[in-house]
Amino acid sequence: MLDTLKKLVSGKRVLVLGYGREGKSTLHRLLHAGGMKEVAVADKNPVEPETYGMLPVECITGPGYLDCLNRFDLVFKTPGIVLPKTPEAYSCRFLSQTELFCERYREQTVGITGTKGKSTTASLLYHILKEAGRDCLLAGNIGIPVFDMIEEITEQTIVVLELSCHQLEYMEVSPHRAALLNLHEEHLDHYGSMEKYVEAKSHIFRYQKPGDLFFCGEQCLEQGSPCQGRQIVVGDGDPDADIDLEGTRIIVKGPGGERESEFCIRKERTPLLGHHNYYDIAFVYGICRDLGITDDEFAAGLAGYQPLPHRLQFLGKKDGVKYYDDSISTIGDTTIQALRTLTDADTVLIGGMDRGIDYGDLIDYLSESEIPHIILMEETGKRIYQEILRYHPEFQRKERLVLTDHLGTAVRRAKELTRPGRSCVLSPASASYGIFRNFEERGDRFRELVFS
Repeated sequence: MLDTLKKLVSGKRVLVLGYGREGKSTLHRLLHAGGMKEVAVADKNPVEPETYGMLPVECITGPGYLDCLNRFDLVFKTPGIVLPKTPEAYSCRFLSQTELFCERYREQTVGITGTKGKSTTASLLYHILKEAGRDCLLAGNIGIPVFDMIEEITEQTIVVLELSCHQLEYMEVSPHRAALLNLHEEHLDHYGSMEKYVEAKSHIFRYQKPGDLFFCGEQCLEQGSPCQGRQIVVGDGDPDADIDLEGTRIIVKGPGGERESEFCIRKERTPLLGHHNYYDIAFVYGICRDLGITDDEFAAGLAGYQPLPHRLQFLGKKDGVKYYDDSISTIGDTTIQALRTLTDADTVLIGGMDRGIDYGDLIDYLSESEIPHIILMEETGKRIYQEILRYHPEFQRKERLVLTDHLGTAVRRAKELTRPGRSCVLSPASASYGIFRNFEERGDRFRELVFS
């Protein structure tokens, strides 16, 4: 891998675009590879890049940091940076850690993406493989740059790679095993349309080869993109699916539709809450079967898994009220899932940055739900409140709506309203950007406010 990188950059003018965790990892590898004619870092914010040897690193910062791209031969683009023009409009070649990594380790990689559930699915798969004694690594969008893992990979290593839409956007290689869990309206502020967002996600399977495997959620079938790999449909109560979740039972079908195996998820031994998590478990089960994991190994790994924070995480009790942090929720569907799981929820906190997604389904669900207190905050909370008043005269018991400004006020109202013995959940159905650094900081702040 390092030899490939050295040959690629030798004699070239190279730019690292974006200097967060992945950008730092990229520059580190580039400087150790050496042989570049020129190397630079471009970022909107001031940066202090590392140096190695005699090659200086130019820093290009400030509002015009994207104006320099055509000066370079190769640009290692950090996921999430929005280019002013299409890649074809530039004279440089755009690359990414993820694409180069997948080109080298494609056959060993299990790529996992989806609007929601990808971190849980990837970390659960890694945990079960590790507990079963397999040589495996977890990397990607979960917070571990793939270039940081190179020394640990052998020819036998299974690489579990969580992939975001931004990482997939310009990729022209797909992993040997790929999973697309679901698709919902998300990141429309970046892509402008659902079609472009779906297009980015489709790269998880678009460049697969015959003999590859594509585990596909039911709602992801209509992609308009050919898949050369074998498509394995994971259903939810669908008897025609190749793998079907029926309540707590995972049914695996053979090529002729015959039942091959069945695994029962035991709720009392499964730390993951909710039907949506059981659906993710069905994906993991299918992938694990293909990798030779036995049902006993799968059951043991599942029982020992520790859920990731901020994903319907039980924080504890205060004054008799149970508090749950579901700050990862950035769309209406995940808030609906949270409320379906927490049947004793007395209060839900909703709202954050407005990215223009449709909240019609969430409004319809809240109208029919029995939840007594719906606390709406920030831009999207205000928008949902106004949409209910203007366009949903049929909304039941509008007196349940409580409009607040920010999270601090929302938590104070929740403490006043939530009855002992019941649950209060932060499930914002909105992004955190512009208010908090990320959903983790939002969840941590919720915990602090609850227990202060």
